[in-house]
Amino acid sequence: MAICPYYRYNFPMNKSNFEWDEAKNLENQEKHGVSFYDAQHAFKDDRRVIAEDVVHSQDEKRYFCFGLNQENSGILTVRFTYRNNQIRIIGAGYWRKGRKLYEQEN
Repeated sequence: MAICPYYRYNFPMNKSNFEWDEAKNLENQEKHGVSFYDAQHAFKDDRRVIAEDVVHSQDEKRYFCFGLNQENSGILTVRFTYRNNQIRIIGAGYWRKGRKLYEQEN
């Protein structure tokens, strides 16, 4: 996960819809144990951190959301893009760098 350098962003989370590719969701669940449905909860965290992924933003801007899971027991890292007023989730998991960045910012 390359996030250096990163920038903070605010997206209108309350009014946004989420979307994802279902095949990618299933692949992510097998690889990282997190469904994209569950990953949405990171965006509901009032202390979430949104950072641009400048390394993987060649064709369109990509971002990370670092936020608490539904149970408030872990920090999720969610990779996404924002297109047509929708958050398109690309990947999600529990990554140490994401937790560390979240803790540094909060």
